[in-house]
This record gives sequence, structure tokens and C-alpha cells, in this order.
Amino acid sequence: MEEIYHLIQQRNATETLPFLPIQSTNTYLRYLVDTLHMRCESLERQYLEQQQLVVDQAQLIQQNAASSSNAKPVSSKYENRLHEKIAKLQDKLNNKLQNEVQAAADALETSKELSSLKERCATQDATISAMQMELDRCNEIVKHLSTELEESKSRTRLAENQFDGLKDAIRALQDENEEKTKLNDRLIQDAVAVKEKYMEQFNNMNDSVEKLQKEVNMLRALSQMNKSWFGLPKFPKNPGATKDNADIEEPKSPGRQWGTVGAVLPSQPQFTIHAHKHDASCVRYDGSNRNLVATASSDSTVRVWDTSNGQLQATFSGGGSHPMLGVDISGGIVCGCGADKTCRVWRYDTKRMIHQLAGHSQKITCIRLFPGEKNVFTASADRSMKLWDISRNTYRQVIQTLTFRHSSTANCSDISIETQSVVTGHLDGGTRFWDVRTGDRVLDIPDLHDGGVTSVQWNPQSSHEVLTNGRDSTLKILDARKNAAVCVFHDPGFRTLTNYASSSFSPDSVYVAACSGENGDVFVWNVAKNALEKRLSGHNSGGIGLAWGVGGTNGQQVATIDKSGVLVLWA
Repeated sequence: MEEIYHLIQQRNATETLPFLPIQSTNTYLRYLVDTLHMRCESLERQYLEQQQLVVDQAQLIQQNAASSSNAKPVSSKYENRLHEKIAKLQDKLNNKLQNEVQAAADALETSKELSSLKERCATQDATISAMQMELDRCNEIVKHLSTELEESKSRTRLAENQFDGLKDAIRALQDENEEKTKLNDRLIQDAVAVKEKYMEQFNNMNDSVEKLQKEVNMLRALSQMNKSWFGLPKFPKNPGATKDNADIEEPKSPGRQWGTVGAVLPSQPQFTIHAHKHDASCVRYDGSNRNLVATASSDSTVRVWDTSNGQLQATFSGGGSHPMLGVDISGGIVCGCGADKTCRVWRYDTKRMIHQLAGHSQKITCIRLFPGEKNVFTASADRSMKLWDISRNTYRQVIQTLTFRHSSTANCSDISIETQSVVTGHLDGGTRFWDVRTGDRVLDIPDLHDGGVTSVQWNPQSSHEVLTNGRDSTLKILDARKNAAVCVFHDPGFRTLTNYASSSFSPDSVYVAACSGENGDVFVWNVAKNALEKRLSGHNSGGIGLAWGVGGTNGQQVATIDKSGVLVLWA
């Protein structure tokens, strides 16, 4: 603030200095005007005196003339001398008058200049007055700013004192926070240790329950085969039906037992089950070769069925009213995905959800379990695919370990048991192969089908062949080594009408089968002959999915599901 005051003083001094010579000049001109005015008055008096003198001379001449006419004549010489003297006086008077008039004119011009100088002087005086007012105002501003500066300095000192107090308080809080953080870390470590101990006990209990469940399943299977186990009593062949499976229809003929060598072609429906109230979306056999098949539906449920008797074993609920679009089951793990952008993982034996996989921004279109049930592969309409780690048996929100991206949505996927590589079928009709170790796309076969690929499956007997189903209502066997289709299957009565219609190899890869989306008929083709082997009717509405499982003690089996939610287990 003091610097501002000094700057204002310097500015006032700088602006006032040029007017000092003007003021001195103005004073001198005023003195000159007064002098000229006095001189002009003196000249006017002289001019009046001379005029009076001329008048007096004229009167004297007249008197002389009058007296001369009455008096005696005077000599002409004297008159002439008098006339010459008057003429000289007259000339001198005229010259003097001219000089005086010229001096008066000069004085008038000087007075005009003096008037202009007065006007300029008045203007300068007004300017000086305004500058003086501005200077006074600036002095007041400087005084006010000086007062504010002092107040600011006092507030600054107060703020500094408060800041020092806050620093001390923050330092104390930081010390307290460090102590509490250390205490919290110790508590977390203790809690984790206790939780790990409980988890180990829980895992041991789960393993025990799983072993007991396997023994129970084995005893049930032996009971159904009319065999006893070391004198133990037999289980009833057909346990009481629950409300969920009360509408199972038993065929009149008992059917045949499943073979263990070679493919057994389906011949007739063994169990017809109203599995879901709404349209179904997927059917999948247990990958660990147990007598279980899982279905998913738009009623937001996943259900597990016993293939030996068609009984409902478990029901798992999805996210509210969102449809479930995919399901997979293996090794006691059941997982389902749907339109709520999440995937849920349950344990079959405890019927509890152990993981909820959230990370996609749009609906999840398909899901597959890796062999060993330690990883889950999902694909979404957000054009990304993710690999999830579910190796821990505790409920937690899992973070994906790898993300694959492509420009087209993946409708379906499958995992090779031998190489554990992933194949995906896409909405643009192409098929892609992925290395799960690096996330790189190792092979891309575009435009394999017209209208999109709805199903892909690795050949169980070959690590380089893949069965695909497309919206062009054809099935193709793709050879990854040749990057081309080696077999094409189609029939005028076979139609693929949904983006998630599935097809399947037989366990020995001799046949391929699919369910028509128009009437629900099952079509079975012979791979070697490239010809239709069988066409079976068992549904009243369009088919959605088909699965051909190896099965457990019951052997292999074909399962189909249609739009109305009816599940058919074929004999």
C-alpha cells in the first residue's frame, strides 16, 4: 500500500510540473495587461487634450479673423508667419494623432491577445483545480487503502496464527490416525487369520459333504439298478414327486438302458418335463459326467434335474426379473448369466451362491466353466469377454483376470478340454479362437455363417474341429488347421430362429444333432455320411437348445428344451 501511495505522489508531481511555466507566464501577462491598460488610459487623456487644443486654436483663428476685419490691417508678413506656425503645429498634431491612433490599435490588438490569454489562463486554472481535486481524491484513496492494508496485515497475522494452530491439530490427528491404522491393520490380520481358519474348516466340511453326496448318489443309482450294496436296504425306485416336478409325464414303455461304448441314438422321449413357466434359453449336461442336467429360462431361474428319473434337484434364482440367458454345470458348481449384467456361481450341494461376477456393462450372452471349475469364461453384448478366477470357495465379488475384446458380440463359446483354448461364435457370422494365457486372438474365421453364429462346440474326439450352428439354418464342422468348414449339414425342415440355439456332437463324434426352432423336431446327422440319420418329434413348440451328454451311471443321453419351457430327456 505504501508503494501505491508513492506511485500516486510521483504521478501527481509529474503531471503538475508542466503547468508551472504556464502559471508564471500567466502572472507576467496579467502584469503586462495592467500596464497596457494604464498606458491606454494615458493616451486617451492626451488625445482629448490635443483635441481640445485644436478646438481652442480654431476658435482663436476665428476670433483673429473677426478682429482683423474690424481692426486695422496688419501687415501681411506677420500673418504669413502666423499661418506657417499654425500649419506646422497642425502637421505635428496630425502626426502625433496618427501615432497615438496606431498605438491605440496596437493596444487593442494587445488587449485581444490578453483576453485570449485570460481565457487560456482560466482554462488552465480549471484544469489545475480539477487536478487538485483528483489529487485530493487520490490522497483519500491512498488513506483508505492504507487503512485496509493495516487491517489486512492484522487479519493475515490472525490467519497465520490460526494456520499454525491447525497444523498442530492436523499433526496430532495424523499421529492418532497412524496409531489407529496400525491398530486396524492388526485387527484385520487377526480377522483374516480367524476367517481363514473358519474357511479351512468350512472347506473340509464341504469336501466331507461332497463325498457323502457322492456316496448317496451311488447308493441311489445301485438301488435303481435293483442291486444291493453289502446287504443295505434298497432305495425306492421312484421317490415322491414335489410340486415343481408334479407334471412329469412317464412314457408307457420303460425304454432301454444307456450304452457305455459308442453313441446311442435317441429314439423316443423318456421324460417330458414342464421345466419352466416361461420360455427357456439353454440346456447343459453336467461336465463331470454326473446324472444331472441344468436349464435356464427367462423366468430368472436356473434349475437342475436328475436324468435318471426327471426329478427336480435344485432351483437357483437370478437377478430379480431379468432373464437368465446361459447356464453351465460341472463338479458341483452351477453358474448362470443373464440380462442383469452379472454372473452368479452356486454350489450344488449347499444350494448357496458363492460368487457374483460383476464387470460387464451390458447383458451376458453366454458362460462356460473351465475344466477343474477354477475359472469362468463370460461373453457380453458390450463386445467384451472376461476370464474370472473363482478358485476361492468364499462368497465374494470376483475381479476378472483377463479381458478379451472384439468388434462383434459373442453369442456362444466353448472351451477345449485338452488345450483349454476358447472358441467363440459371433453376431457377424465369424468364429474366433483365443489364447487364455495372453488374451490374444490366435485365429479369426469371418463370415462362416450368414446372420450370426448361435452355437460352437469342440469335437470331443479332436482338438482342431469345432461344430457350429448358424442363423442360416446350417451346421458346420470347422477345421481350425484348414481355416475352413469340412462338413455342412442342412435340411429343408430344419430352422434356426434364435441367437442362442445350440447343437451338439455325440460323445463319440460320429453324429451331430440340433433342435429345429420352427417345430421342435430333433435332427441327427451322420458325420461320415454327411446325411440325415434321424428326425424325431417330441415338442409342441420351437426348439431352443440341445445337449448330448455322456452322463453318469445312466450313460449318455440327449436333452432338448423348447420356447414354452418344456424339457425332454430322450431314450
